[in-house]
Amino acid sequence: QVQLVESGGGLVQAGGSLRLSCAASGRTFSNYVMGWFRQAPGKEREFVATTTRGGGSTFYANSVKGRFTISRDNAKNTVTLQMNSLKPEDTAVYYCAAARSYGSSWLRGPHEYDYWGQGTQVTVSS
Repeated sequence: QVQLVESGGGLVQAGGSLRLSCAASGRTFSNYVMGWFRQAPGKEREFVATTTRGGGSTFYANSVKGRFTISRDNAKNTVTLQMNSLKPEDTAVYYCAAARSYGSSWLRGPHEYDYWGQGTQVTVSS
């Protein structure tokens, strides 16, 4: 089992920045692929970003590429999402997730992740 707790959400004006953090406890953090997802009201949960177990490689949804940065610190059992140039359409509940398995392709589907945090609200005003 892995327990995930997100923090750092809030209200920000368009063009602003927020930094989300996810603290993990339980099994060895470095064994897991980590990802961030988001879900807006009335919409399905969508992929935002993911990083490999060592943190050396990252992959982003086209909608956030160049604005968001995912990083992890395996020594501190944390994964962060730095969000810059925020837009109103970034408004959503943001979730971090951990996946036991990994493969040759990026893990972008919610069904590919085994553990989830409770989510943190991000609201971007225009």
